[in-house]
Amino acid sequence: MDKFAIVLAAGKGTRMKSALPKVLHKVAGKSMLGHVLTSVYEVEIEKKVVIVGHEADQVIATLPRGTQFVKQAEQLGTGHAVRIAADLLANKEGATLVIAGDTPLITGSTLQALFDYHFAQKATATILTAIAPNPTGYGRIVRGEDESVEKIVEQKDADDFEKAITEINTGTYIFDNKALFKALSEITTDNAQGEYYLTDVIEIFKKAGQTVAAHVLDDFDESLGVNDRVALAQAEKTMRQRINHAHMVNGVTLIDPETTYIESDVIIGEETVIEGNVVIKGQTNIFKNVYITNGSRIVDSEIHSDCEIRNSTIEESRLSVGSNVGPYAHLRPGTVLSEEVHIGNFVEIKGSTLGKGTKAGHLTYIGNATVGEKVNFGAGSITINYDGKNKYNTEIEDFAFIGSGSRIIAPVHIGKNALTAAGSTITEDVPDEAMALGRSRQVNKLGRAKKMPHYRGQ
Repeated sequence: MDKFAIVLAAGKGTRMKSALPKVLHKVAGKSMLGHVLTSVYEVEIEKKVVIVGHEADQVIATLPRGTQFVKQAEQLGTGHAVRIAADLLANKEGATLVIAGDTPLITGSTLQALFDYHFAQKATATILTAIAPNPTGYGRIVRGEDESVEKIVEQKDADDFEKAITEINTGTYIFDNKALFKALSEITTDNAQGEYYLTDVIEIFKKAGQTVAAHVLDDFDESLGVNDRVALAQAEKTMRQRINHAHMVNGVTLIDPETTYIESDVIIGEETVIEGNVVIKGQTNIFKNVYITNGSRIVDSEIHSDCEIRNSTIEESRLSVGSNVGPYAHLRPGTVLSEEVHIGNFVEIKGSTLGKGTKAGHLTYIGNATVGEKVNFGAGSITINYDGKNKYNTEIEDFAFIGSGSRIIAPVHIGKNALTAAGSTITEDVPDEAMALGRSRQVNKLGRAKKMPHYRGQ
């Protein structure tokens, strides 16, 4: 049987107090809507439709290819939101998943289990429910004497008996597709909110003698719907625990998982060890046997096997096998380190490629440079690549030695086995095997220091 999905993402999210559409707020580096769609895509679904409304263009821009959308001009309730997808789905045979775009913790395996249960029960509608420690604010599942679902009662419409029920509606459903759209044409706004409730179709099905099933979640955390910043923080914490647990099960050592922040799209290989207070974000791929120490931050980077990163920041960069960075280094976007490169403390690199075995031990800036193999940068060396308007490139060939305090003013080429003397300012190309000396001449004025303001005598 064909499967379809409708994702509700039209709401403003007033309680978030944000100009950003609620479903675009991020949990572990991915929008809530992105998490929901990831789970939906784990199930074989024929057609996926997202209902957009508030700041629709922003939401549409985030949708993966192959996802259709319908704009809801007025937000008149969940029933209305689903009904406007009729032109795309109403006449199709199959089962339709309806899920809110602000439920980032729900998993693909749960959605698959929900479909399986729906088909096994031969139901017209199946509700995903959960047992809530505190059900306040949720719609309650009212069951009959035979434990079948009688109806769903919203919090504002519930009496005292119904408010005491702890089985709640998570807002995720599967419906027989044709029966869903037929029932939606019959619902009204006769309720406390004056809206079209999707849940009203349950009563329509019951009156028609059709089967309404309920599948209870094993993990209540998956049911969390995010309506404010407090719930957003709860989702973030739960997602981070889930991500860290998965990495540890897959062979990654996290010294202190509670203080380790790893976003959802990060890939980490076996035998990697990560200390506490580390942040790893974006599309980062870390290979096997990498050691990352306390205080490091890595974003959208590729770290190959046997590397070590010590208390450093790495952004949009690539480290090849056996390289090491830090402490207190900063690799900015466009940095590529070849095998066995050593970048030491207080070194900054930007938009540069460093060859195998090259070393920059400390207090160095390398910008817009192509550097060969086994080049040594002495302390305090800098490439001067920017004149205030344009940026220029520096080329340094294999085995060159850049003396401490060298200032290399691009564009310039330093040849193979060349050397720059300590304290030199290099403005011209240096041939292979040459030594470049670019210092000002030192002059000593005997006794002059006694006349200077700093002088304190013997």
